[in-house]
Amino acid sequence: MSTLAGKHIVLGLSGGIAAFKSAELCRALVKAGVTVQVVMTQAAEHFMTAVTMQALSGRPVYTSQWDPREANNMAHINLSREADAIVVAPASADFMSKLLHGGADELLSLMCLARPLDKVPLIVAPAMNREMWNNPATQRNVALLKADGIHVLDVGQGDQACGETGDGRMLEADEILEELEAFFTPKVLASKAVLVTAGPTYEAIDPVRGITNLSSGKMGFAIARAARMAGAEVTLVAGPVHLSTPRGVTRIDVQSARQMLEQVQAHVTRAHVFVATAAVADWRPDTQAEQKIKKDGSGATPALQFVENPDILATVAQSPRALSGQLFCVGFAAESHDLLVHAKAKRIRKQVPLLVGNIGPATFGQDDNALVLVDADGVLELPHASKQKLAMQLIGQIAFRILNRVG
Repeated sequence: MSTLAGKHIVLGLSGGIAAFKSAELCRALVKAGVTVQVVMTQAAEHFMTAVTMQALSGRPVYTSQWDPREANNMAHINLSREADAIVVAPASADFMSKLLHGGADELLSLMCLARPLDKVPLIVAPAMNREMWNNPATQRNVALLKADGIHVLDVGQGDQACGETGDGRMLEADEILEELEAFFTPKVLASKAVLVTAGPTYEAIDPVRGITNLSSGKMGFAIARAARMAGAEVTLVAGPVHLSTPRGVTRIDVQSARQMLEQVQAHVTRAHVFVATAAVADWRPDTQAEQKIKKDGSGATPALQFVENPDILATVAQSPRALSGQLFCVGFAAESHDLLVHAKAKRIRKQVPLLVGNIGPATFGQDDNALVLVDADGVLELPHASKQKLAMQLIGQIAFRILNRVG
């Protein structure tokens, strides 16, 4: 379930071609369990109809401060008091300037001005031409809005409706949704740095063949996303996977186990938490052929010799910072059978405070999973759920252990 479930959000639209994304955002919010009240400026109605937004939100749309549906004729008061947040998407350059200077000549800006500052956060998603965005006046306005406590989202980069290319695009609906989920997530890892490994490693045999496994990386990416939502600064070292980088996460791509170890060692020195989710290959070929190994029709097979890969988790867990308690290490065990037996043994062998186990063949490539958490005090089962929900539960458990020095 999304952290937005049960929230009531006022979705404000100012004028801009990006209003078509607001329709997608409205639909995504409703799907996430949010009740959405749409408020549109007169300029917004040139780009999106109130009928469309009403159909998507399931609620009447407000466009005027003189709306007679409010018994007291105070829509700007009533709508703002009911909201958990006001989200303006798109927020044009003109509308942001109006917010900064306390303008209140139509319902949306009036409502933003009248909102209780300590109870109803204001979040804006800018959208404009690249020159407008980079203009010093706009950048001053953004800085001052942030200083006033208004949460200004980043802008995207790419093709614009005017035919130009650059910064200023409104974020996509799924990106804004992720930002809103992060906004409402308790910051249990604020001021912490988290390092996560994810996905498989690929150990080359020759230029076109190699040894790998079926790990999709989805669990590790979900953990990185959940840690970032919980307020952490997150670095993600990822093996070869086809997944989008979670917003706000620094991603480093690698191929082999040795490359992964190199990057982990380069970044773990400043981490407070290390989560070794990656399914690292235990062995690699002792040599890599420079050219493709070809069959010659004789039926003879190539003789491959293997050497053991470095144990990334054990290496980090035995570092001085981990042994002194400055670094909290979490290992993963993807087993095919006897999960608890192997998970308990691996935790002791790797000397980590927390070991997370799952049945690998049942979860590789899937969007859901079930986990067991093993520490010195026993076992905690996290029942079958989406990997993102499990990741958020795991991050909560990690934060609890860091705060209480459990494990």
